[in-house]
Amino acid sequence: MSARSGKKKMTKLSRSARAGVIFPVGRMMRYLRKATFKYRIGMGAPVYLAAVIEYLAAEILELAGNAARDNKKSRITPRHILLAVANDEELNQLLRGVTIASGGVLPRIHPELLAKKRGSRSKAETILSTPSEKRAKKAKASPVKKSVKKPSVKKAAKPKSVRKGKRSENKEGASSSTSDDVPGEGFTILSTKSLFLGQKLSLTQSDIGNIGSVKVECIINPTNAEIDLKEDVGNALEKAGGKEFLDAVKELRKSNGPLEVTGAVLGQAPGLPAKFVIHCNVPQWGADKCEEQLEKTVKNCLTLADEKKLKTIAFPSIASSRNCFPKHVAAQHILKAISNYFVNTTSSSLKNIFFVLFDSESIGIYVQEMAKLDTK
Repeated sequence: MSARSGKKKMTKLSRSARAGVIFPVGRMMRYLRKATFKYRIGMGAPVYLAAVIEYLAAEILELAGNAARDNKKSRITPRHILLAVANDEELNQLLRGVTIASGGVLPRIHPELLAKKRGSRSKAETILSTPSEKRAKKAKASPVKKSVKKPSVKKAAKPKSVRKGKRSENKEGASSSTSDDVPGEGFTILSTKSLFLGQKLSLTQSDIGNIGSVKVECIINPTNAEIDLKEDVGNALEKAGGKEFLDAVKELRKSNGPLEVTGAVLGQAPGLPAKFVIHCNVPQWGADKCEEQLEKTVKNCLTLADEKKLKTIAFPSIASSRNCFPKHVAAQHILKAISNYFVNTTSSSLKNIFFVLFDSESIGIYVQEMAKLDTK
């Protein structure tokens, strides 16, 4: 009909415009009919499919843009898309069978590379070797030189008690330094980082069952308001500590009551090499200000350790399995909270913080995030 007949000309709207999505609804309908020709397809199916794919594309682009910005790039490459997908727990599970061309791999260290081979020392042993051992090896390797005799000058002999005291002091000093550096058998130190006040962050790898045998003064246990032991870390601590540890946790529940979110309480650790266990109620991912609450939880744990004048503490992955935090988000905020705590604290008794991790993905993320921290 022409405009002269009195009727207005109607503008044609696409189905995408009517549905309020950017992705093409008509094309989705064509693909659905081609792929599922045996079934009847409703008019809402292509709209729903277009909206879902548009949401996934926007999510991946946002995370890939963040990865490009972190690497100081202005253009998104396949490498940034792979990092975005691999560091997000839900996207990684959805696209676990997808290969991204030119994406590379996640940075991680194979445990086999740190194992002993043909009598050679492992990387952890070379890091932890004491200066006295190195001097002894150099003395054995160096040839013996002929010494020229000099006129001997007699010196006054010191009392035996003084000499014994010095030896005991040296032994105590050596034992304390080595005990602070090594978390125990079955733990491999992968990397270390020193902070402002001299505190050392040590990244270690072990099995989840070994968390109860770690030789530190305190272990962090991520739990809920009821302080239960149903998760991986709690189960491992209960198996290692036995009935004594379980009774101590029950007494702590009665005396302390339910834990608030971000709350932490220090309890005894009978049956474990550690003296104490700090139980903390980690917030849920998706809650209001959950990142700030996670940082506050870490700060509360460190404050409790400082009140007891502890020197060593072990952090498992406290905010990934139970609370559904993405692993890279949890690592960023945990390390940020620890760094800020020591920057704002004038004096602290803590000397070494061990991150006890169990899977290669978390290790790769922590290696990346620890490299970004400001050193002393």
